[in-house]
Amino acid sequence: MRKPSILFGALLGAVTSLPVMAFAYLGQSLLNLPFPPFDIFDLSARVLPGSLVTFGIDSMVAIIRGLNLGQISDLAKAGERTMAIVIFIVLSALFGALISWTIRRNRDTSLVWSLGFGLAAGALLLLVRAILNKPGAGLAASGLWLGALLLAWSYALNYLLQVGPAAVKDEPESPLNRRQFLYLVGGGVVTIGVGSLALSQLGRGSSSSAGGTQPAVTLPDLSKTSGPAASPPVEILKGRPAPATGTRPELTSNDDFYSVDINAVPPRVNADSWSLRLEGLVDNPMTLTLDDIRSRPAYSQVITLSCISNPIGGDLISTAVWTGIRLKDLLAEAGLREGAKEIAIQSVDGFYESVPMEEAMDERTLLVYEMNDEPLPVAHGFPLRIYIPGHYGMKQPKWIEHMEVIDHEGDGYWVDRGWSATAFVKTTSVVDTVDSAPADGQNSKLPVGGIAYAGARGISNVEVQVDDGDWVAAELITPPLSPLTWVQWRYDWPSTPGQHTVRVRAYDGSGQLQVVESTGARPSGATGINQFSFSVG
Repeated sequence: MRKPSILFGALLGAVTSLPVMAFAYLGQSLLNLPFPPFDIFDLSARVLPGSLVTFGIDSMVAIIRGLNLGQISDLAKAGERTMAIVIFIVLSALFGALISWTIRRNRDTSLVWSLGFGLAAGALLLLVRAILNKPGAGLAASGLWLGALLLAWSYALNYLLQVGPAAVKDEPESPLNRRQFLYLVGGGVVTIGVGSLALSQLGRGSSSSAGGTQPAVTLPDLSKTSGPAASPPVEILKGRPAPATGTRPELTSNDDFYSVDINAVPPRVNADSWSLRLEGLVDNPMTLTLDDIRSRPAYSQVITLSCISNPIGGDLISTAVWTGIRLKDLLAEAGLREGAKEIAIQSVDGFYESVPMEEAMDERTLLVYEMNDEPLPVAHGFPLRIYIPGHYGMKQPKWIEHMEVIDHEGDGYWVDRGWSATAFVKTTSVVDTVDSAPADGQNSKLPVGGIAYAGARGISNVEVQVDDGDWVAAELITPPLSPLTWVQWRYDWPSTPGQHTVRVRAYDGSGQLQVVESTGARPSGATGINQFSFSVG
């Protein structure tokens, strides 16, 4: 029979990768088995030069913002997953071309070679899984799954490439005619692909997530907050002026809270088998279950968290009520030894960071297990993450499983890739909204509103400029929900018809004006003046 071309093998490898991915996604959804496209992508993100990874992040954020496509974190994550699938399809084309080459070289031994290549590919994927140290079904189950998946795919590819060229040409000696071959390939791709994806969604829908979901958060009972970052009494909060309509809510729901991490899909940790190990320069090394941690005195704080990659005016910033235990209490329990300088933190997904002892002993530093009165969602670090006041999110590891007290400065995942070693939050301010529809003519005052944030330093003043006018003070919606959150502001502008631009700038709690010069996010956070253009009829 006719031998397959290398190009035909590549095309068939790419096409048949679609049902393979769908079936792999089914295993990942139901049994937490490996999904090779995401594993390959995650390993690439860890081994590629930091400058290249950062360039990719910056480019993706710029495209999303430039085209005004939607929420940055959701679309960026979707973009990463799309790239992962495209990379896998390209690798699958190479796999198909390789099997086609074995058939062209020796048809009689090609099946043995094809199955051998399948086993080798499965072993490489298992090695990737082991390097990533991802939680899941375990290496044994993962190995069996990958082996079966790759052997079946190799066998199917070998068969299709053996009969395909003759079938496409409708040659008499072919066991299949062209129509049968196309039905076999096309029907298999559609049936296996659609069926697996449908079962995956049913499985996800019937299983409960670790953190669950909840409706939008407005103003919960904050009376349980305590310590130096406790919230004001609810009676005082209710007496504040109303923010301008369209200003982002003071509290962010779990579903809307931004999420950035180093994974195509966040790791799903089994709380029953998870534990936190605390060791190093301590008198009493500890291994704690989630129940052990929850049994200790709890502290709640309303906290704003911002990503260091957040552009001026971006949405990679959110606020929630976080509950956990104070790290200083746990360290006191363990007993620090002489020379203890920092705490090196390791996460389930391979992320790592180090916390200076001074910040670890801050009463506001928490090991967090709840978010908005719900267990931490998977995407936000279930079962445990850390909060350290005054820093961007790159300093706040999620999915923590190991802490070691050390006598030197520890490493940081993003620090090693060229980002700021301290990552202190820069003061920023944003215009969220302008009500451009006055009700009673030209003399109406238009409410302008937004937020300002300076980390743990707080906000003392916000000023607004319309067109080229003077900078005038805005009204702050104070007190804020806590000393660790953003502050909403409002300015009622005496409107005039025409096209206008409003700008905003903020001063931190010490009276220091934000940096007004425009800089990109790398390496220490974006700076500059945010502006909003609008028209009044």
